[in-house]
Amino acid sequence: MSGKIKTTRREIPIAKIIQAVKNICITSNYHLDDRVIQALKRGLNKEESPIGKDILKQIIKNARIADQGVFPLCQDTGMAVFFVEIGQNVCIPDGNLYDAIIEGVRRGYREGYLRNSIVLDPLRRHNSGDNTPPIIWSEVVPGETLKITMAPKGGGSENMSQIAMLKPGDGAEGIKKFVLDWISSVGGNPCPPIIVGIGIGGNFEKSAWLSKKAILRPLGISHTDPFWAEFEQDLLNQINALGIGPQGLGGRLTALAVHIETYPCHIASLPVAVNLQCHAARHKSILL
Repeated sequence: MSGKIKTTRREIPIAKIIQAVKNICITSNYHLDDRVIQALKRGLNKEESPIGKDILKQIIKNARIADQGVFPLCQDTGMAVFFVEIGQNVCIPDGNLYDAIIEGVRRGYREGYLRNSIVLDPLRRHNSGDNTPPIIWSEVVPGETLKITMAPKGGGSENMSQIAMLKPGDGAEGIKKFVLDWISSVGGNPCPPIIVGIGIGGNFEKSAWLSKKAILRPLGISHTDPFWAEFEQDLLNQINALGIGPQGLGGRLTALAVHIETYPCHIASLPVAVNLQCHAARHKSILL
């Protein structure tokens, strides 16, 4: 025996990837996850502000209408952001993965009658006409499956992102102060109730990536580390005590959840990034 370990190779045709991406572009923009709906309903029961209650009722009604597949959840159908986990034994024999995702976005936004929000140059501002190119983050993982997660990220909430290169000595209280000061300053701009994604550690760009990844965690799922789970809950309580409320018009429900993701960092650094997700917390995954 040679002692070599045999590995299997699984082929996924490019047409299957394009179709899957097209479908999740459409479904993510029309159908709000049930966990978010339930969180909004729980918030409605706890909200004390009459205006806040009325706004939450309208948000829930809007989601119910969008679920019928005629109108998207929000007129801003976002920049298409993808997190792709490709198994090391996956082979795409007849094309390029990135090209397939781009084509899927092109078809999904056209066939789903979704707004094209992407300009090809940051200053000259010519619209691409098909919502491409998307943002694609990919990582190789063990196995022979391809997992594609798509999040349409609207400009309003994305514009309310922030990053800080704190000093290690700032510690936990420094992180909380940065987050609370930032959310206080943006008020109703990110369309609360929001989901707060926080990336801590890594370096400048890694912390931002972590904060975006954090908002994709299903609502109701705390951090697996009890220390960070408690940190999340404490921040959530403090954010909701700010009084910003639904749509920034006052109330107890400013945030539905705080999600933190961390990564090892340099001894001299404490990077912290905040990415805010509006109440239209849209994302879908598909496993091929």
